[in-house]
Amino acid sequence: MLKYCMDIPKKEQEMLAYWDQISAFQKSVEGRPRDRRFVFYDGPPFATGMPHYGHIVPGTMKDVMPRYKTMRGYRVERRFGWDCHGLPVENLIEKELGIKDRKAIEQFGVAKFNEACRASVTRYVDEWKNIIRRTGRWVDMNNAYFTMDRAYMESIWWVFGELYKKDLLYEGRKPMHICPRCETPLSNFEVALGYKDITDPAITVRFRLKDLPESLALLANKPVYLLAWTTTPWTLPGNMFLAAHPAHDYVAVDAGHEVVIVARARFDAYFDRQGTQRHPYIKGIELEGLRYEPLFPYFKDRTGAFRVVMADFVTLEEGTGIVHIAPAFGEDDLAIGEREKVDIIQHVGMDGKLKDEVTDFKGRFVKSANKDIVGWLQEHGVLFEENTVTHSYPHCWRCDTPLLNYATSSWFVRVTALKEKLFANNQKITWIPEHMRDGRFGKWLEGARDWSISRNRFWGTPLPVWKAPDGEVLVISSCAELEALSGKKIYDLHKHVVDAVEIQKNGKTYTRISDVLDCWFESGTMPYGEVHYPFENKKDFDEHFPADFIAEGQDQTRGWFYTLHVLATALFDRPAFTTVVVNGLVMAEDGKKMAKRLKNYPEVTEVLDKYGADALRFYLMNSPVTRAENLNFSEKGVDEVYKKVILIVENVVAFWEMYAEASRHPRESGDPVNSLDPGSSPAAASGMTSGNILDRWITARLHELIRDVTSAYEAYDLQGGARPVVEFANDLSTWFVRRSRDRFKEGGEAKQQAVATLAWVLREFSKVIAPLMPFLAERVYRTVGGGKESVHLDDWPMVQENLIDQKLLDAMQTTRKIVELGLAARMEAGTKVRQPLSEFRVTGAVLGEEFLALMRDELNIQMVSNDAAPLHAPWIMKQEGNLIVSLNTEMTDELRELGFVREMVRQINDARKQVGLSIQDIVPLYIDVPERVRAIVEKHRGTLARQILAREILLERPDDIMGVEVEVAGETVWIGMGK
Repeated sequence: MLKYCMDIPKKEQEMLAYWDQISAFQKSVEGRPRDRRFVFYDGPPFATGMPHYGHIVPGTMKDVMPRYKTMRGYRVERRFGWDCHGLPVENLIEKELGIKDRKAIEQFGVAKFNEACRASVTRYVDEWKNIIRRTGRWVDMNNAYFTMDRAYMESIWWVFGELYKKDLLYEGRKPMHICPRCETPLSNFEVALGYKDITDPAITVRFRLKDLPESLALLANKPVYLLAWTTTPWTLPGNMFLAAHPAHDYVAVDAGHEVVIVARARFDAYFDRQGTQRHPYIKGIELEGLRYEPLFPYFKDRTGAFRVVMADFVTLEEGTGIVHIAPAFGEDDLAIGEREKVDIIQHVGMDGKLKDEVTDFKGRFVKSANKDIVGWLQEHGVLFEENTVTHSYPHCWRCDTPLLNYATSSWFVRVTALKEKLFANNQKITWIPEHMRDGRFGKWLEGARDWSISRNRFWGTPLPVWKAPDGEVLVISSCAELEALSGKKIYDLHKHVVDAVEIQKNGKTYTRISDVLDCWFESGTMPYGEVHYPFENKKDFDEHFPADFIAEGQDQTRGWFYTLHVLATALFDRPAFTTVVVNGLVMAEDGKKMAKRLKNYPEVTEVLDKYGADALRFYLMNSPVTRAENLNFSEKGVDEVYKKVILIVENVVAFWEMYAEASRHPRESGDPVNSLDPGSSPAAASGMTSGNILDRWITARLHELIRDVTSAYEAYDLQGGARPVVEFANDLSTWFVRRSRDRFKEGGEAKQQAVATLAWVLREFSKVIAPLMPFLAERVYRTVGGGKESVHLDDWPMVQENLIDQKLLDAMQTTRKIVELGLAARMEAGTKVRQPLSEFRVTGAVLGEEFLALMRDELNIQMVSNDAAPLHAPWIMKQEGNLIVSLNTEMTDELRELGFVREMVRQINDARKQVGLSIQDIVPLYIDVPERVRAIVEKHRGTLARQILAREILLERPDDIMGVEVEVAGETVWIGMGK
């Protein structure tokens, strides 16, 4: 095979320029009918950092399927979008401005802070555009939507208003995880993004009873304590109750100077059975209502607090069987506080710092105060036992701060009221891989809670809620509505603008509540915000909702996929998308997370500059990462694609160019290559009228490829669409082209048929690989003479089942297996393929003469037959299954002579390449050989002339001709080229 060298990345850059020149992307969209839409939604990324492999994977999936659907005749509009709001942007600006907390932002100025956020959003847009363009992805980035645009934000207000009208929104107080650094609550799926293992104190504390149950009245002469266990010492100043289970057994343990009460089942965890006095067991219900002394003095006068209550959630797996209850922290705790109708103690601010009332620790961050709080308990004699526990604990998904479970107010979407509809609509979605539907996503829906959507932050879409002093609210659904109620023109909907807008109505003054919306709410509104629905494009949207296809990483099952699903179900009782492809994570080669500081992965730009985009695209798509499995990225894998797919195809194309008709006409102006007439008969070119076995076989293989790739793409199986390409490229190169070489050299009708067949195969093959490897596809298509300006403007090739001759394919596969066994026999004999041998026999398969001829040529054997295999020397036998081959390795003078000629052909052709001769250069050849082999050269002069494209062969060594000396079968031969 020709060693075809070219700068692939450079050629891809040239192709990008060509696509721009002909407006290929625009034409691919506009060339398809408006009434045949394939709707694709592109989830918005943040542009606050550079794109990485985690973006390249879904980005490529989002390119392959739309390209395929376009070639199938669909109009696929692809609009890029940017996620602009939320903590990711705020955190970035805080770092740049040296701002550490919320108060500092307010001192700096909300307007100035928000404008700094606005300016930062597009910081890396150009870099994103460059990478996305360089990877060959076609998407409209010039008309991208931004979630911070007034139109997009107005659609968000409309969504909020619709939910409010449907009674799917409410303002409530609930325990939620808050980020104390950001001073805002997080939704449950945001919390799920940031768990990590940490070590916390695990302490058991004494609570002294003021009252005793009747069954323990005899213990009044000693102090009696309830023991409670906690891993959050910082919550103890907010303790209001102790909870016991009414049905559990509890035991009073005489510890000498005191009596302590624990659950009977937890006795062994704290005490030695030998020598420990225990009093009769009592039921938990007997503890109900008992009063105890507060640990700390800060809130000792709180009415209704510091007593034992009953709770069914008390378990016996850990701790003492008695639970410390701080209603301001935790769902179960708050439920008890509300049940007992007490004014709960909130001794921690949203910033995670202990309030001034907690005089001994005021201003301290709760986690860092744990050690001193434990010390205080020890000093005051109420610490019973101190240990540590390692457990999984949630951290902020953006700033990595440990979260606090904190009772605070928020606006919620009633997700729990939608559960049945959410489940039903999920069943209407095709998930790739399928197990995601009822597995990861379905399980998440099962545990879904009401969604906290308000954030006590600055850079985001403000909640469109105006409230009067008496608590009455107005929910605004559009700019026009706000303008009508306020009498002011609204050009910007951001917090620092609309906070100043007041509404006067019915004698009341309404002011906007301060919160902004969760940025996940904004991304979930993408289908509507992208087109400014329902204020614009209503009819078009209504006709084409939901989307036909989306794709993102598996983490979005709790993010974008989820928010899209909730909002579409709430608004329309429909899924937001009908098909979703879920990708896995891209890890470093060692399985660790990719990290710049570790330098454990090659940069995207480095890979693109070295191997080109097609190699990277193919490597990623031909991996399990397209089916929600993780991929350990290996540069060797990209290199393998480069060598085993791209260079092989390039070599085949270069081979075709060498033998294409010299009369082929130039194509468009500026096209660097010429081609055969693209209007030539497809029937003739496809091999349909050719009797040649190789033409019929490669035609069957091509249609088999079209069938398999089409089937995979129709099932959104991206890996399945890539895998068959490797095998076909290898078949085309190492079998069809290798075995057709003689036809290409012969000239005449045989050559014409071979050239035409290969051109047709390459042209159709270019269409098959167009979605996956758009650059290579374009180069092949334009070289062999595609009928359109671009392969991406052509139609997807249609499979012709009648041309998939399965008997032929099976026979050829058997033939190649036999050849493989034959080559193994040659290797065992130590005989090179260039050395002809006399006989080769095959048993276990009866094949026609056409297949035997292929074996003869490939194995360089004079006679191949279906005779039985001899078992004696000089025969070598190889067997696999029922196939048995035997090779006669006996050498004769005639065979050695033919081997010498074959070796001369190879050396002379190498010399032709070195001096830059092409197949069109028919020149005289001068050969000077030792006298003992001169007769061999004279005898085979005609064969040599044909195979080395010589006008004539002269056995002399002229003084005016430059030449080279080579060694052929141990003989020194001088070769010179004439003009």
